[in-house]
Amino acid sequence: MAHYPMHARTATQHSRARKSRYDYRMYGLLVRSQVPLTSPLNIRSGLADIELVTAPASLRTPLVQRRLKRSEADDWFHHAALDDGSTYLLWTRLSEFLISPGGRRIACHAFDGVSSETLSTYLITQALSCALVQQGIEPLHATAAVVNGEAVAFLGNCGYGKSSLGAAFLKAGHPLLTDDLLVIGRAGSSVDRLTAHPGPARIKLFPEIAERLLDTGRAGVRMNPETSKLILPLSNDEHCATAVPLRAIYVLNRPASRHAARRISIRRLSVRRACLALIANTFNLIITDPARLKRQFEWAAQLATQAPVKSLSYPRNLAKIGQVVDAICEDHST
Repeated sequence: MAHYPMHARTATQHSRARKSRYDYRMYGLLVRSQVPLTSPLNIRSGLADIELVTAPASLRTPLVQRRLKRSEADDWFHHAALDDGSTYLLWTRLSEFLISPGGRRIACHAFDGVSSETLSTYLITQALSCALVQQGIEPLHATAAVVNGEAVAFLGNCGYGKSSLGAAFLKAGHPLLTDDLLVIGRAGSSVDRLTAHPGPARIKLFPEIAERLLDTGRAGVRMNPETSKLILPLSNDEHCATAVPLRAIYVLNRPASRHAARRISIRRLSVRRACLALIANTFNLIITDPARLKRQFEWAAQLATQAPVKSLSYPRNLAKIGQVVDAICEDHST
């Protein structure tokens, strides 16, 4: 099975390529980028919903620097809301981003020695989520697979097993729609039919999980020097590049001890609990102005009434994860 190649590109190579333009369709938007991303190219031209541009020098202006002094110096991640409505994000020694007011433009700068894959990982999730929220779009912290032409989404915090479940669905022959960030929209003029939009053609997994659930010949790139987690490319057969109807949302229960969940349990949540779960699993927790929080609550309340939202508990044992896939597929067919 053919896979997209992944090549490490340094910050110097980023600046050399910054005059290039690549058009992508992801999360339901047209993204025009100076950075090559691990996502299928969009074959249609048009006005960009979001423009990604590279910056040859640091984005840390004196104003940003004054704001950052309020943060802990040893923190891995820093962010600052600026007076003009823009948002600054920094991952120490990796990359920094400046999102314009309104979320139409993201400037990005990779520090020396940082690969293109590492830059794009933080760009197409963390930075892009700020732009989406600025445009009034609420992203979910979720992984989604496609079963019989419909999306099943898995919500949960970091370490809850979303990507591992996505890999298990890949192993069972179901393509992945998105990993880590999910945007749900309307199907045309329909107010009732919900669609799930595709993300980039890649998945993030720890090596031991990738070896168990995916083919061993697949090459990946480490997310950053502080983790062994890999960014793994997906082939055309493994990735769904078009929006599909949303079938159900599964909220993963927190993995406590190895024996906490002895059996697979799927249970429909009440509208109230579904609403709270959706709010708890929105991707972006940085933007907290009153207008965003109001819109977020209204969006979650409406989505909770229109989509089946269910809790999912299962034994955290890779040997049994195929049974979890079977249970979700059976639930999907009912």
